Amino acid sequence: MTPDNDIDIVQDDLMKQAESNAARSKYNDDSIQTLDALAHIRQRPGMYIGRMGDGSHPDDGIYVMFKEVVDNAVDEYIMGFGRRIDIASDHGSFTVRDYGRGIPLGKLVDCVSKINTGGKFNKDGYVFSVGMNGVGTKAVNALSSQFEVTSWRDGKCRTAVFREGILDHEEYIDPGTEHSGTRIRFTPDPKLFPNYEIRPSEVENRLWMYAYLNSGLSLYLNGQRYYSKNGLLDLVRSKLDEGASLYQPIHYKDSTLEFAFCHTADTGERYFSFVNGQYTSDGGTHLSAFKGGITRAINEHFNKNFDPKDIRDGILGTIAVKIQEPLFESQTKNKLGNTDVRGWIEGTVKQAVIDSLLKHPDEANLLLEKIQKNEQVRREIQKVQKKGAAISKRISLRNNKLKDCRHHFGDRSKFAEETMIFLTEGDSAGSSLVTSRDPNYQAVFALRGKPFNCFGKKLDAIYSNEELFYIMRTLGIEEDVENLNYAKVVIATDADVDGLHIRNLLLTFFLQYFESLVISGHLYIFETPLFRVRNKETTFYCYSEQERDDRAKELGKSAEITRFKGLGEISPKEFKQFIGPDIRLEKVTLENTKGIHEMLRFYMGSNDETRWEHIQNNLV
Repeated sequence: MTPDNDIDIVQDDLMKQAESNAARSKYNDDSIQTLDALAHIRQRPGMYIGRMGDGSHPDDGIYVMFKEVVDNAVDEYIMGFGRRIDIASDHGSFTVRDYGRGIPLGKLVDCVSKINTGGKFNKDGYVFSVGMNGVGTKAVNALSSQFEVTSWRDGKCRTAVFREGILDHEEYIDPGTEHSGTRIRFTPDPKLFPNYEIRPSEVENRLWMYAYLNSGLSLYLNGQRYYSKNGLLDLVRSKLDEGASLYQPIHYKDSTLEFAFCHTADTGERYFSFVNGQYTSDGGTHLSAFKGGITRAINEHFNKNFDPKDIRDGILGTIAVKIQEPLFESQTKNKLGNTDVRGWIEGTVKQAVIDSLLKHPDEANLLLEKIQKNEQVRREIQKVQKKGAAISKRISLRNNKLKDCRHHFGDRSKFAEETMIFLTEGDSAGSSLVTSRDPNYQAVFALRGKPFNCFGKKLDAIYSNEELFYIMRTLGIEEDVENLNYAKVVIATDADVDGLHIRNLLLTFFLQYFESLVISGHLYIFETPLFRVRNKETTFYCYSEQERDDRAKELGKSAEITRFKGLGEISPKEFKQFIGPDIRLEKVTLENTKGIHEMLRFYMGSNDETRWEHIQNNLV
C-alpha cells in the first residue's frame, strides 16, 4: 500500500468521525419530544386502528373508526338505555346518534380527547365492554378532519367541535325537545385516508351483525331499519341456503350467553363467535366450551360415545358471551383467553341442548342420522389415510418443497400473529420467495403443477390426492382447522391465465372443505407488481395499467416498461421489497356464505350450456 493511500484512508476515517460527532452533537435536550396523545395517534395511526386503506376492504381504518363509535352507542343499549340508534353516512362522513344516558356534560371534552379517560374502567357505568383502555373514540377524533360530539343529559345540552384532534370550540346549547343521548359526527381526514370511499355494503354488513347480537335493538341507516327479533337464531338462518338445515336450529339465550346451531349436509365446521359484541375470528375458550358442551350433550342424550368430529361435521354454529373482564390473546382481540369461563359455558350449553333434544324427538332423530353418516364417512377416510402413510413417505423424499419458518401461529413469539405461508406455483417463483423472505415468520411451499379440481369430489378423493394431502398436513388442518400453523395462508400465483386458474383451484379447495378457515380471515391473495417503469434515475413498480401509464408519462420518452408475467421473472433483490413491511395482501372475504356451493358449481363444476353462454357473452 502506498503512503498516499494511507493518507487517504486516514482522511476518510477523520471525516467519518467528524460526521459522527456532528450527528451526536445534534442529539441533546431539544431532541426529546413529548407528543400530545392525539398527535401521537395521528403520527402512528396503525398502532390504534390497524390498516389505513381507502374503504375497499372490510378491515380498512374508516370502518374501524365507525365501529368504535357505534360500539359506544350499543353499550348504552346493553346497559338498558335506549332501544334505537340513528346512523347517517353521507359525503364521506358518519353520524351516530344514540338515545342512552348521554356523556356527562362536565367531562364531554375529556371523554373524546384524553387518553385513558372513560366510564368503562369500573363497573358502575358499564358491566360488559370490549374496549377498556379509553382509546377508541379518541382515535376517531384524532384521525378525523372534523369531529363533533353533542350530549343531551338532564335537560341540558353541550357540544364540542374538533379539527384534526384539536378543540375548535365548545358550548352549551338549547336542548330543545331532544331525548337524552349522544351524537357524534366525524369525517375521516383525507390527508390520512386519501381517496377513501365509504362502501354501503360494508356498513350494512356491520349493522346486521349488531342487530343479530342485540335482538330488540333498532338501528337505522339513512332511514333503513336493521332489526333482529330472534338474535343469533336469525344469524344462523341468514347463513343458510333455503332447505339446507337438516333440522330446526337449536337456540338458547340468557343474560350472559346466547348460542344457536344446526347441521347441513355439507362437510366441515362453521362458527361465528363473539365476546361482548366483538367478533372473535379465531375463537378461543368460549368457542371450545361451546363445542365441548354440544359433544357432551349429544353423547349423554343418545347414550353413545361418538367421536367429537362426527358430531360436529356439517355444523353451523354461533355463540355470543358477555364477560366482565375479557382477556384476549392478541391486540386484535381475535381470540379469547379466559379459562375461567369454560366450565359455566360448557355446562349451560350441555343442559340447554339436552332440553331441546328431549322436547323435539323428531329433530333429535334427524341429528342422530347426520352423526351416523359422518361416522361412516370418517371410517372410509381412515382407510384412505392408511394410504396417506405411504404418501407421507413419498412426501418426505421431496420435503424441500416446503421451506418452513422458525415460528408458527399459536406460539408465544412476537412473530405469531404475522406468520404466513406462501402457496406458490413452481420452483422459480418459490426460489425468489425463499431467497427474499424473512425466515422467522415466512414459509414457502412450491406447488407441483395445477392442483386437483376437487369440486364435488368425496373426501376420500381429497385425502388420496398427494398434493392436497400435503397442503393439509403442512397447514396443520388435516385433523382440525384450529390447529392452523400459520396466521396467513397466502396464495401467490403468476398474473397470467395459468396463475389465475391455479388460484381458483386453491380457492375451490378451501371453500369446499375448509370454509371456516376463510370465514375466520386466514386466507389471502398475494399482490405483486404487474409492471416496472424506469429510467436511469428512477424506478416505479405498478400494480395496474393505469398506474403504468401515469408513471410512464411522468418519466417521459426515456421510460422503459417491463411486464412481469410470472413471479419468477422478478429478481430476489427486487422481490424482497414486496414481501417486507409493505407487502400487499388481499384478504379473501365472504360477504355471505349463501350461494357459495352454487357459485362453485357454476365455475368449477362440469361444463354445461349456462356456463358456455356466460363465457360467450362476457368475452373481452
